Amino acid sequence: MTILTLTLTLAQASTIIEAALAQSRSSGFRPMAIAVLDAAGHLKAFASEDGASMFRFDIARGKAWGAVGMGVSSRVLAERAKDNPNFFVTLASTAQGRFLPQTGAVVVKDAQGHVIGAVGASGGTGDEDELICIAGVQAARLQHG
Repeated sequence: MTILTLTLTLAQASTIIEAALAQSRSSGFRPMAIAVLDAAGHLKAFASEDGASMFRFDIARGKAWGAVGMGVSSRVLAERAKDNPNFFVTLASTAQGRFLPQTGAVVVKDAQGHVIGAVGASGGTGDEDELICIAGVQAARLQHG
């Protein structure tokens, strides 16, 4: 029997962060910040490694906020922004600066593919940030998109 998960738990968010940071350290990436949001865009959990700059929280959260709000990874949003920059500038303004369409966040989905949150990272390249987010989601036995 498959159970429908409608919310992202604190335990899952913590697993995502721990695994993402472990992946970052094993890959030799710079100090990271990881933000995990629920489906409504509320902060569920956050961690910032020693040495991470003060901007990393806002960037990680902005990437995740955009991803969960639009239901796709921030990589997809970055690609879409290239084709329609005016819309994305307006969207960022409307979102009071919380929307950041840059690679480094993925949506978190339950077993049925429902979006239950997002995770964003900041500290490395967009590809590095995205890689550790995916590692975290997989460690929590959830799906990413």
